[in-house]
Amino acid sequence: MAPKTARARRLGIALRQHREAAGLTLEAAADEINSTRSTLSRYENAQTLVTPATVRALLTLYGVAADEVSAAVALAKDARKPGWWVSYSHLLDQRTIDFIALEAEATAIANFEPSVVPGLLQTADYVRAVMRGGPHTLSDDDVERRVHLRMERQERLTGTDPPIMDAIIDEGALLRPVGGPTVMEAQLQRLIKLAELPNITVQVIPLKAGYHRGTRGSLHILEFADPADPIIASVETVAGQMVLDRPGDLRTCTKIMEHLRTVALSPAESRDELGKILKGYLT
Repeated sequence: MAPKTARARRLGIALRQHREAAGLTLEAAADEINSTRSTLSRYENAQTLVTPATVRALLTLYGVAADEVSAAVALAKDARKPGWWVSYSHLLDQRTIDFIALEAEATAIANFEPSVVPGLLQTADYVRAVMRGGPHTLSDDDVERRVHLRMERQERLTGTDPPIMDAIIDEGALLRPVGGPTVMEAQLQRLIKLAELPNITVQVIPLKAGYHRGTRGSLHILEFADPADPIIASVETVAGQMVLDRPGDLRTCTKIMEHLRTVALSPAESRDELGKILKGYLT
């Protein structure tokens, strides 16, 4: 199954909207192009990559203007190009690959973490400690492959035209000595340095804030440059990454992220707090 990239999702949404505007059901549209209802449903939900020829056939059936058909066909061709993450597909489950594919195209990333430092801000040694402390025993080679993947995901943050990233971290994650004091010292120094970049904001929720709406788990919200690409949210569960795109779920997740921003210290106060926690590891 192909990853649900933003391009594939955008194409699927367009196919569904044009079909509905034409007044056709999935069954009726499928019959017209000698396909099946389930196949068209997979196209519209970006679960299966649709060929440019099929896109042309569907949109012609729906009576779409020629220039829009051409743009959609070009998008279908672009969506079929494999991303860099494909080479890591054998390491991770499909839901995680789907999330990485979306993250790679996001122009704004908001991430709250209650228990660990956000993955895009982790040092290599911190990643190693996390991987070795997971529920599965990994070989040294598998650990290093996952470290390399995490580092490759991070490259966008400091590259050309980087995404905006808002990282909100519960203080408990910073006090937990993942990998030991030396690893945490380097990790905190990295957070302080990254927080100085214009596209990265780091906020800390102090323990004294007590219970808050993020205490139960991590949360990601991704936004995209194209207005046709709706935001998506993702939560980490014991079963892996779960991507949420239903309007009701998105409203709830957006409200939770807004709440967490208000509970957290300001960016300036958070930098001071990171410095204080770093001193604790140095003593």
